Order: sequence, then structure tokens, then C-alpha cells
Amino acid sequence: MIEPAPHDPHLADRAERARKISASPENFKVCEGCDSIVSARVATCPNCHGYRFDESPARVVEHAELLASRPQRSVTSADLE
Repeated sequence: MIEPAPHDPHLADRAERARKISASPENFKVCEGCDSIVSARVATCPNCHGYRFDESPARVVEHAELLASRPQRSVTSADLE
């Protein structure tokens, strides 16, 4: 399952977010443009403005666990401010 790295607060934060996403994967979807996990309510990805998503709960959980296991690699809209 998702285990945070105790020495890395960033990975611990990602693991906590992954746990919340995995608890209710139907509220999220994976952007096929940039691999971000976004709210199921959005029409376009806030990071890359893509509009193709994988809404499968199994895919959301799988991807949340993958993202929790590694440092952030993507640029987010907050990075561009």
C-alpha cells in the first residue's frame, strides 16, 4: 500500500493525498495529456488544459500509488505563477 517516506516531507504529503484519492477514486480522473490526477468535475485539466481523461477507478488508484512513490516531475499551474 502507500507508505510515506518518513525522511521526505514532500513524499509523505504525496502519500497522504494518494490515500485520500484512493479512498474515493470515483471523485477523480487521470489526465491523459499530462498524467495529473484531477477532480472528476473538471472539463479540462488545470495543468495542461487537456480534455481526455481516464475515469476508471482502478486506473485512478493505480496512478495515485505511482505518483506517491516518486518525487513530482511535472510542472503545475502553481509553478508558473
